[in-house]
Amino acid sequence: MSIIDSFRLDGKVALVTGANRGLGRGIALALADAGADIIGLSRSPDAGAIAHEVAAFGRRYQHIALDLADAEVPMLSSVIATAANAYGRLDILVNNAGIVRRAPAFEYSADDWHAVINTNLNAAFFLAQAAGRLMRDHGGGKIINIASMLSYQGGILIPAYTAAKHGIMGITRALANEWAAHNINVNAIAPGYFETDVTAPLRADDKRNTDILARIPAGRWGIPSELGGAAVFLASDAATYVQGTTLDVDGGWLAR
Repeated sequence: MSIIDSFRLDGKVALVTGANRGLGRGIALALADAGADIIGLSRSPDAGAIAHEVAAFGRRYQHIALDLADAEVPMLSSVIATAANAYGRLDILVNNAGIVRRAPAFEYSADDWHAVINTNLNAAFFLAQAAGRLMRDHGGGKIINIASMLSYQGGILIPAYTAAKHGIMGITRALANEWAAHNINVNAIAPGYFETDVTAPLRADDKRNTDILARIPAGRWGIPSELGGAAVFLASDAATYVQGTTLDVDGGWLAR
């Protein structure tokens, strides 16, 4: 196999959570472009434009509607079973879905804390657990968790999000330690500041927007499609010896 061919995902099936918009959409489309069929999970009852966009690459798309903030472990196991049955296999899991609730730590509510931790951390772990069991029994697979710059930093007004993203980096390493021997690659991508719904309040705040751009060596916000290359790499045979790493895609933010 040539090095270029090793990046292809032909015949693979990927489950991407939060696939219908933002970073998840960018990742799902990149995986489809590389040859994978896509199963997208989101809170929305319908897939929206993503189904047609995946079809434009000649790939299949199936939608699963579920709000991860309220999902119990058996429901998450059922998601993996449904994904595996859709096209007869599951090779790639991308734990991308996430929410943000902003408030000062003094006033941060228990409801907001639990919603963020359930969506961003608990669901990611239990989806990975169920997918990992399946992959172990079928010769291996790829799990990609979406971390954040807040996996390294503290942030402002987002204590639950920061806690969850620190946890994502930690479980990425922990699962890699246990599952590498089963031919399951567990890695993460830490996006910097991208143009998504989650970052809309920051971009709308003139001071925060100016301060953030001044810190990014690239001098601009990222766009979701720019996350696709990292996702395809980690999902492909080109990354078979990459385990437990977090790949930063941040326009140079952490280099400052």
